[in-house]
Parts: sequence; structure tokens; C-alpha cells
Amino acid sequence: MREIVLDTETTGFDPDGGDRIVEIGCLELYNHMPTGKTFHQYINPERDMPDEAFGVHGIGPDLLLSPRAAQAGEVTLKDKPVFKLVGQAFLDFIGDARLVIHNASFDMKFLNAELKWMGLPLIPWEQATDTLAIARKKFPGAPASLDALCRRFGIDNSSRTLHGALLDSEILAEVYLELIGGRQPDLVLAPDQGAASEAGGNGAWRPTQRPTPLPSRVSKEEAAAHDAFIEKLGDGAVWKTYR
Repeated sequence: MREIVLDTETTGFDPDGGDRIVEIGCLELYNHMPTGKTFHQYINPERDMPDEAFGVHGIGPDLLLSPRAAQAGEVTLKDKPVFKLVGQAFLDFIGDARLVIHNASFDMKFLNAELKWMGLPLIPWEQATDTLAIARKKFPGAPASLDALCRRFGIDNSSRTLHGALLDSEILAEVYLELIGGRQPDLVLAPDQGAASEAGGNGAWRPTQRPTPLPSRVSKEEAAAHDAFIEKLGDGAVWKTYR
């Protein structure tokens, strides 16, 4: 099963009001395990950066202030591609994989607005899994922000002084695995179709008898010693029922 953990950074809250995406970060999971494949892109929003948005992610109109960007030698948004130059590459990366997003409605409305403006296919809403909704259902009444969930699960987010799309995707991947049952959820083996049908169609797996019993690993000497020990226990010994 292929999943893409995804986050965006924007100039604000409303694409219909002129706000745009300035960063996309994606991380690939396969069977709930990171593969190391990522998609990360800064985007020229072709507009100014409001102070409120700058305070959240530190991406200014001219300078990219996040430590990751500085280490990568990134300097300005003005020399980054506009969305229409990277939209198809983004769609090619995510494919038909399930998208894991915290507060999915926010990112989905921005992504689909950008895709619509450039005439590309929209992403179906049902393709997204909202970890915010999962957290609220699992822990009703408790804080469900990404930082709060990191504290709950003991996930180190000390490098998250500012929001960053790829960094947040990396953190969200860890949170997501905890929300669905631990860092290796597939160790709880899912039944295949044959096992489900044998269990009466309810999906509850039941073991079946081996077609050929395993050979005994007890030697003749060990078996004789065991029989001699049982004889000493008397006629009521429970072990005699297993002969």
C-alpha cells in the first residue's frame, strides 16, 4: 500500500481570496514504512507575503529563512518556479496513492485551486486521510495539533521552530503511524480473502490445521524418560490423557 504524507505552506487561508501555495513537501510510505522518496518544492506565489503567514513558516517575500532552506543554499522565492511549472510533477509523484494530511481540508482546497487554475485534474477529496479527524476521534476533547500529538506520543519535534512543509511531513509520518496503532502496524496481520471466508466472512482470522503434522523433535530416550516419570505420578495423572 502506497501512501503520501503531505503538507503545504501558503500565503494565507483562502485561495479564492488570492492566497497561494509557497511550499509543498511530500514523503512516500509503502506499507506504512518510509521509502526515502520525497517531493519538495518552493513555489513563487507571484504576490506579497503577509506578516501573519511569514510568522508561521518564516518564508518571506524575498528570503527563505528556515534552516533547511539556508543549508540547501536557497535564497529567494522570486527565482522559484510558479505552480503551473511544477503541478504536473507533483501529480506524477502522488499518483493515486492515499494522501495523509493534517487538517486535510485546508491543503486540499489550496492544491485543487492551483490545479484548477492550470487546467489539471483535481485530486478527489476521498483520496485524503485527515490525521486531525483521526486524532479528534481517538482523543475527544484533547488538543489535536501536530505539536500536541508529538508531545502525546513522545516524538521529537524540537527542530520545528517554524513550520516547513517537508519537515512537517516527516513529523506527521511518525504521528500517523502512532495514530493507526504503532510504528509497525502491519505486525497485526490482516487476514487475506481466503482466511476471511473461512472465518464466516467477518474478517476474523482463525488458524487452520497443518495438512502434514510436524515431526516430533523428542528423541526415543527422552520419550522413555518422560513415560517413566508419568508412571510415578499415579493413575490420576493428567499427563496420561495426552498419550
